[in-house]
Amino acid sequence: MKIWGVVALAATTACGGTLDAGHDVPRGNLPVDNRNPVVLCNDGAYDNWQGEYAMLLANAGGPPLAGIVVGESEPWPDLAENLAGWEAMVAAARESGLGEVPDPVASSSPPLVRPSDGDIDSTTPNHSEGASFIIEVSKQVSRPGRPLVAVTGAPLTDLADAYLMDPTVPERVVVVSSLGSATLEGGEMGSPNGELDPWAGSIVAQKFRYVQVSAFYEQSEDLPDSVLEQLPTNAFTAWIAQKAPGIWEASIASDQVSLLAVAVPSFVSTVNRAVEQGATTENIPVLANDPGGTVWLVSEIDRASGTGRLREVLLAPETFAAP
Repeated sequence: MKIWGVVALAATTACGGTLDAGHDVPRGNLPVDNRNPVVLCNDGAYDNWQGEYAMLLANAGGPPLAGIVVGESEPWPDLAENLAGWEAMVAAARESGLGEVPDPVASSSPPLVRPSDGDIDSTTPNHSEGASFIIEVSKQVSRPGRPLVAVTGAPLTDLADAYLMDPTVPERVVVVSSLGSATLEGGEMGSPNGELDPWAGSIVAQKFRYVQVSAFYEQSEDLPDSVLEQLPTNAFTAWIAQKAPGIWEASIASDQVSLLAVAVPSFVSTVNRAVEQGATTENIPVLANDPGGTVWLVSEIDRASGTGRLREVLLAPETFAAP
């Protein structure tokens, strides 16, 4: 399995002897940043800008893009159609000179079922393609102090499935998700995305280092006509211009917030540590503030820093190299 240019970077750094402690200190308020390789986990290709942000920023300071896992969900139930959308996005990126963008991997992942005994390790795994991919990629590109980041904008099924298949995965993977809601006391792992597989959410919150970004914005305003008119002419900007009118306007659909939380340290304004603590009557996992918790709950973001970075990269003359 080829993981593009990320493997060489990870191998070189891992074999370099004693690490520079300052070099490995995370930038910003989260345990990961733009130096960590990422795998995108999403479903539909047309409702948000997560893929476009990831492909552009991978060629403009990071994070490096190590893989794309495409699944299905209630809002996006057609796996073949979802995969075709992502393949079209990747093709446009490559044609426009955005470097070695990885092929998307299709993953059929029905929601996991909570076992009768309530024991996570009694859960029957899906053995999905996405889970297998995450396991293998994490072995190749993760290293101490620089884990792989699974950036999600969909249910957490593949990540939970990866744990069930290989309980050592959380040693190599941090999960950063556009998901749920935040309150003064903590939050919930529900809509958006989390309500589609609550048991997977419980598994991820308990077993992984987990960052939940529960702050959203009106993503339909990221690229107004005044900006689209300034873009250079190539296949990728044509893809963006064609997609822009159909971007979901609902402010809770901006899946790219999980990618931006990793890629742009100033994007995260307010974050608290938390732990999973029970569930609602609808079985949605509840997060409670806890300074020692393994959950980072982002409740406020600086939208301008994310949008500004997107426009900066799109308009930079050096972004689109000759194919």
